[in-house]
Amino acid sequence: MKLLYSDMLPLKVKAGQEKFINAFHTGMAVADRVEIATGYVSKASLEELDLLAENLKVKTIVLTIGMYCIEGIPEGTYHTAMNINEKWQTACRGEIRMVRPFKYHGKLYAFYKGNKPFKAFVGSHNLGAIKLEASNIRQYEISAMTEVSEETQAIADFIRDLQQPKCSSNIADIKDMKLIREKNASLDGVQEVSQLPPTSVELFKRHIKGLSFELPIKVPAFFNRHIDDNKHFTKSNINVCYAAPRNARKSRDWYETQMTVGVNIRRMPGYPEKNHPFFIVTDDGYWFKAHTTSDNNKQLSAVGNELLLGRWLKGRLVAAGLVNPVNDTQKDTDRLGMITKEMLKAYGCDRLVLSKTDQKAIDEDNIELDVWVLAFESNEDKSE
Repeated sequence: MKLLYSDMLPLKVKAGQEKFINAFHTGMAVADRVEIATGYVSKASLEELDLLAENLKVKTIVLTIGMYCIEGIPEGTYHTAMNINEKWQTACRGEIRMVRPFKYHGKLYAFYKGNKPFKAFVGSHNLGAIKLEASNIRQYEISAMTEVSEETQAIADFIRDLQQPKCSSNIADIKDMKLIREKNASLDGVQEVSQLPPTSVELFKRHIKGLSFELPIKVPAFFNRHIDDNKHFTKSNINVCYAAPRNARKSRDWYETQMTVGVNIRRMPGYPEKNHPFFIVTDDGYWFKAHTTSDNNKQLSAVGNELLLGRWLKGRLVAAGLVNPVNDTQKDTDRLGMITKEMLKAYGCDRLVLSKTDQKAIDEDNIELDVWVLAFESNEDKSE
């Protein structure tokens, strides 16, 4: 047995000691099959594992995760795991499984060569140790490595037991796992927005008068996201950032959106009048001032910040791990940053619902404004 260490002050790795991350990379470089059973993972560590397995040409990899079926899983981690699982299964390279009947908090790693485990780890390092982030960079862990055949086989056998249907299922086969919504960091530091506690959001929801307007989000399907004619959704709604730039030398900001509302909705009684500002409370607790603008009040936007609504809406998809912001939309020729129907389906929401409350609030100019609730919902939410 040999100890594997974290490496941080004041307990830096000493001469003759081995860091966990170095031993992990060495095992991955030699192995043709890797099997892991761990309590927790992170989005970054899943992506790192997939990258290492691909670059080091690991033929088979099976990851079993132990705590989330009962505790719930962060949405970004879930969607990343789903995508990687699909990738591995499509390539017949492996899978990601979830322990179902109990919480499994162990951390075991088995490295195979020619169907025989030649090295194994046991200890306290979750998978997040292979890609340190702010949340765990100061978390010290220690594990043990063995190359004794009886011990490596015992660890490998236990991991295989966890893979049995009585203990775990492929992540894609689990339909009832609780998703934990993650913080929308895209709104951090935005001056025009503030955040409310959940109790305040619920209070405003209870004051909805029954006057609501459903605003569909128009996006393309993934397979035709390259179509870019004037009639296509790339030049409207949430993907307007891919339309022709206003300045030929400067791309549109990826967060730019135009929530264009159909004339049939705008003509309904009670829809907000053009340039009459009102306050919005979002279903996830953000507060900002909005108005309807443009010809025939067809645009719904935040007051004073044309990117705010996009930061709220797209930022939720970013937090969920479904898309990454694009630095230069003109260079995104593959349209990887384009919001698609598949992304909205995976998130479980495909429309906005704007609902008026019987509440009012005073703005910075001492003017009393109506308060509306803006929710990101699905068609199923409406039917329930």
